[in-house]
Amino acid sequence: MDIQRLEKFNNVVEKLTRRNLRRVVALGGSVAVLRLLYWYVKRRKKLTKQQGYDSMANLRASQIENKKKSKAVVVDKEFFTRLGKLLKILVPNIWSKEFLWLALHSTALIFRTFLSIYVADLDGRMVKSVVQKDLQGFLFELGKWLLIAVPATFTNSAIRYCENKQALAFQTTLVQRAYKMYFRNQTYYRISNMDSRISNADHSLTDDIQDFTTSVAHLYSHLTKPILDIILITHTLNSRASEKGANSRLPGIISSITIYITVRVLRAVSPKFGALIAEKAARKGYLRYIHSRIIQNAEEIAFYGGEKAELSLLQRCYHSLEHHTHNIYLHRLWYIMVEQFFMKYMWGASGMLMTAIPILTATGYSKNASAEEITEWENKSGDEMVGLRTEAFTATRNMLLNGADAIERIISSYKEITELAGHTSRVWNMFEVFDEVSKGNYVKSVVDSDKRTADPLDIKGDVIETERDIIVEDVPIITPNGDVVVNKLNLQVKEGMHLLITGPNGCGKSSLFRILSGLWPVYGGRLSTPPPSSMFYIPQRPYMSIGTLRSQVIYPDTVDDMRHKGITDEDLKGILETVNLYYIVQREGGWNSEADWKDVLSGGEKQRMGMARLFYHKPVYALLDECTSAVSIDVEGKIFQAAKDAGIVLLSISHRPSLWKYHTHILQFDGEGGWSFSELDTDARLSLNEEKQKLETQLAGIPKMQSRLDELCAILGEDSVLKSKPAFSEE
Repeated sequence: MDIQRLEKFNNVVEKLTRRNLRRVVALGGSVAVLRLLYWYVKRRKKLTKQQGYDSMANLRASQIENKKKSKAVVVDKEFFTRLGKLLKILVPNIWSKEFLWLALHSTALIFRTFLSIYVADLDGRMVKSVVQKDLQGFLFELGKWLLIAVPATFTNSAIRYCENKQALAFQTTLVQRAYKMYFRNQTYYRISNMDSRISNADHSLTDDIQDFTTSVAHLYSHLTKPILDIILITHTLNSRASEKGANSRLPGIISSITIYITVRVLRAVSPKFGALIAEKAARKGYLRYIHSRIIQNAEEIAFYGGEKAELSLLQRCYHSLEHHTHNIYLHRLWYIMVEQFFMKYMWGASGMLMTAIPILTATGYSKNASAEEITEWENKSGDEMVGLRTEAFTATRNMLLNGADAIERIISSYKEITELAGHTSRVWNMFEVFDEVSKGNYVKSVVDSDKRTADPLDIKGDVIETERDIIVEDVPIITPNGDVVVNKLNLQVKEGMHLLITGPNGCGKSSLFRILSGLWPVYGGRLSTPPPSSMFYIPQRPYMSIGTLRSQVIYPDTVDDMRHKGITDEDLKGILETVNLYYIVQREGGWNSEADWKDVLSGGEKQRMGMARLFYHKPVYALLDECTSAVSIDVEGKIFQAAKDAGIVLLSISHRPSLWKYHTHILQFDGEGGWSFSELDTDARLSLNEEKQKLETQLAGIPKMQSRLDELCAILGEDSVLKSKPAFSEE
């Protein structure tokens, strides 16, 4: 028996051991699977984040991430300071249209708050009539309900209308201010060529300003009405509780505790929406920038067949924006879940307590009530008491619901405030950079290389305005990227001189024009030039504006400017005849005809149109950058001679020998940082050029002659004489 019992005991132990072993194995396997899943999710998140960087072609995303790490967008003192300064721009004074819409908006919000209290009371009286079976009273209150619906619905619509109009007025004011700064002191050019802080100014001028103004107007509406609701509803409930002898302190204590807990929890779990929104705007702006690059360079991309490369870049940029937007939605998912738990369920329970306590503790009369009022209350029938309690409960409940909704909107508005901080940061940064760039303060990323300065570029040169002469003294030619093209340049252009500028590509010819025109700063030395209005620059591909044919000739003047100068269409006809272009007027249907002139005119016609502008404006100096390369030599000579006859000093970049005779001096760059400035002897230079061309022709034939000689020697079985003799014989 003992043996049998022992065997049974061993069997039981074995079964338990196997069962526990299976459980342990299963548990261990589950843990292993969970750890593997955790590792996979973590790895996937890391890879996805890395793909987000790659989607910007390792360029923009890393910059955004570094900026985010260095300085996050938060709601702090700096945010309120920036917002206050921007609000002064949005609402300049009490007589502005922006303040008018603000006042109308505020009036509608206040009126809507009083309507909410009145509707809550009306709802309570209707329920009281139903409980007391007072049909006449119910119909009377129902009529009031239908009548109050008209101003209530109009007020709700007016609030939204005023909010939209206010946002539009804010946007108009801010856009006008931004446009003035954008075009002041050629900021539109310098922001993209001299500074690297804003890579997509078009996005900042459109989407960022719109997002900021819309957020400001909506946040004002989202905060003002709840605050008014809380103040008026609290005052009304306390007054009524005191009149009925109810405990008015306990509901306030409950609401304070509930609000405190809700605020603390939501603030602890709230993501950094400001930084997330700012980064999303930056990625969205970069995607827009890539789109604009494809549009601007569509022809070159088509010639190269670069569709695959551009599509890949565009898709990576979009996927980066998509991934970041997904992260924002994911953050909002958990935040809204926690928010709704407290706002709906926790506040619902608190609201029931706050509604029930005044009803349960009410005596029906205040502490200062007279004996007659107390007796009258005690003599009321049961139905009347039920009706009064129902009315009080319904009205109080509706007011508390409105108050809870108001507090919910105030607390949830913190998320909108953090988003507003992101919009404010981008708009403020735009205005700040515009202001600094217009004053000549640039921040440009500089990379160290052989011909590039690694130190920040300091503008140490002096610019002096003269009446006519151009004097360049020890001025370096340095590109905005830091490339040192020429260490020091010295030259002087006086009246009667016409300067020809030559040299290989990238030697500094066009860069010199940008410095003389004031587009690029003078980093050293001294530059004495007449004002920019005395110079007129004509590039190789002249810009064709949007407008009439007349506006192409007088650009950038308007018709009013033309008439103010006393110039007529007949004068314009003479100008076009000088450049052999008057047939365009007849071909296109007159001076007022409009078209996309960059596509209508050929390359040579656009270059002659650029020269026509030169004769219209009649500057002191003409900066001509290969501006007649597509014009025939005879017409080109006619135009240059006419410019000299008009007293215009020519500073020309050209490789055509046919233009040498129209210049008196030459500035020649060697492409290695060297240069020479001297008088131009046209005859001697033409003679040297002819000799050069002859030598080039002769040397071009030597390989063919050598090949034929080798072929003949091979046929005859002889060695070449040139091979048998040394290269330099003593004979």
